[in-house]
Amino acid sequence: MAKKSKKSAPDNTIAQNKKARFDYQLLEKLEAGVSLQGWEVKSLRAGKGQLTDSYVLFKDDEAWLLGAQIQPLSSASTHFVTDPTRTRKLLLKRKEIAKLRQATEQKGYTVVATALYWKQHLVKCQIALGKGKQLHDKRQTEKERDWNREKQRVMSHTHR
Repeated sequence: MAKKSKKSAPDNTIAQNKKARFDYQLLEKLEAGVSLQGWEVKSLRAGKGQLTDSYVLFKDDEAWLLGAQIQPLSSASTHFVTDPTRTRKLLLKRKEIAKLRQATEQKGYTVVATALYWKQHLVKCQIALGKGKQLHDKRQTEKERDWNREKQRVMSHTHR
């Protein structure tokens, strides 16, 4: 009898913020739910989300996602009032909000959104506490990335 092959898990990632990984040293990551409207969920299913330059703001003991763009589908913009860059509420526990707020009040820390993804039928946002990198840190990261790429090339040629 043949074994049943495991189906590969589909990629649940909707959008990533690669710029945040380059601009910030990410220290701690958390998962937060996102409060969305119906047209936004449909647009995210079509892959129309973008997280570039998005960050988290704390106001009245709540966390809000700013700068995330969700482009409406053509049919949604005719039926609803759509704002692609509206602020969206993040669903976190009070202790998590207090911990992140305390960290952002320290010098140099900020909370950025790093990824939007599906977890079963829900949209989740991965947020990370980050400390801004200086120019020389960014250069060092670039050098390490280039060196790792070069090592992979050398290793693949030697194993042939």
